[in-house]
Amino acid sequence: MKKALVHDWYTQYSGGERCIESFTNIWDDFDHFTLVDTLTNEQREKVLKGKKTNTSFIEKLPFGKKKYRSYLPLFPLAIEQFDLNEYDLIISSSSAISKGVLTRPDQLHICYVYSPIRYAWDLYFQYLKESGLNKGIKGFIAKYFLHKLRIWDVSTANRPNHYIAISHYIAARIKKIYNKESIVIYPPVDTKSFTISEKKEDYYVTCSRMVPYKKINLIVEAFSKTNKKLIVIGDGPDFRKIKKLATSNVDLMGHVGKIEMIEILRKARAFVFAAEEDFGIAPIEAQACGVPVIAYAKGGVLETINGCFVTDNIEDRHTGVFFKEQTIDSLLDAIQFFETHEHSFDKPTIRKHAEFFSKERFEKEFKETIEGIYDRWRKSMSDSNKIQNNQERTIYE
Repeated sequence: MKKALVHDWYTQYSGGERCIESFTNIWDDFDHFTLVDTLTNEQREKVLKGKKTNTSFIEKLPFGKKKYRSYLPLFPLAIEQFDLNEYDLIISSSSAISKGVLTRPDQLHICYVYSPIRYAWDLYFQYLKESGLNKGIKGFIAKYFLHKLRIWDVSTANRPNHYIAISHYIAARIKKIYNKESIVIYPPVDTKSFTISEKKEDYYVTCSRMVPYKKINLIVEAFSKTNKKLIVIGDGPDFRKIKKLATSNVDLMGHVGKIEMIEILRKARAFVFAAEEDFGIAPIEAQACGVPVIAYAKGGVLETINGCFVTDNIEDRHTGVFFKEQTIDSLLDAIQFFETHEHSFDKPTIRKHAEFFSKERFEKEFKETIEGIYDRWRKSMSDSNKIQNNQERTIYE
């Protein structure tokens, strides 16, 4: 089968690109399509095995590579310009618009969904508020185009033959928005790179890109009310704003290399996570180090952490503590509960739990699933052709 892989955009190495890396580990003969591609040569080798991408006209517009999000109203038009007629199998890797590529009935289109378009659906009002677009002429224009984007997004729900979701949390959103069922295959985590350290140091850690919905500001504010040490790894648009909230016990390290990040994770008392995340790779990486996670009890973490609440009894199987509200008090209560029961968390148990989400598990499961769907689809197409041929022969006779 001739295969095409469609990804929204290649502008950084993050969770979606890790999945693409595994896709190309499984099959190295994809032709690649994307709106914009700014990967470095090193990233291209890692993610795409050195292959070039077919990009859209967005990339050729003024500042199209750096300011591509400014051309949001043109995204549906751009994704529909890719000619995929020669391919038997199309896999779209979508957190926005790649599911909307045009295919024929005799082509199999499978969509791996990280999320329906967040800023058009679940985070619509939050996005407008945080972008200063909830009023005024600019706000009206933004609301109009997001309204149009929602209409287009729903209109393309039937374009994929099958949906695969990254979590049951996302599968529920796919059902809500598109009224489609989906298979769940959890994304790959490079658990082999993370190991347990027998030496622990007296600090907590969080690691994330600094954007509003990650709620790093909440974590920093909470620790700024204590004398507990917190290390914050990551950078992003909100870095300066969050730095102003930090007291002397909070160390904002910005971007660090993978080796240094792993070493910091391994020695931490616990990993703190306050986002409502679709899946969440960082908490699994922490667990792969045998480190418990203190997490907001909503989203994908409910599937990736065997957590308990402050009202529960600690059991051997638990790998973290949940807090119920995205508030400072709720987070501080969970930290206090964790410290009271810290001795009850077993590092090998936590590590073993994380191994379920390994890259090896993902690649095996994804390959078997895709090939199984493809084989059933081919048989179905063959059976349909036979029926049609028999009907035409009967009419002719």
